[in-house]
Amino acid sequence: MDIVKDEGGQGAAEYILLFGGVIVIAIIALYIYFTYFTDQSYSSGDDIQTVRKSANSPTPK
Repeated sequence: MDIVKDEGGQGAAEYILLFGGVIVIAIIALYIYFTYFTDQSYSSGDDIQTVRKSANSPTPK
């Protein structure tokens, strides 16, 4: 039994690093989007009113 040449755990370690990287990227993306949607300068009410006005206005001929 040669412990130095045993590579059985190598695949598991690579998967752990891969999933760890994906989790870190997902947490960073969630943080960015969370701050975007909770920003006080963002007002969805204004956007909704603009869409309603443009939908109800007559189309030019």
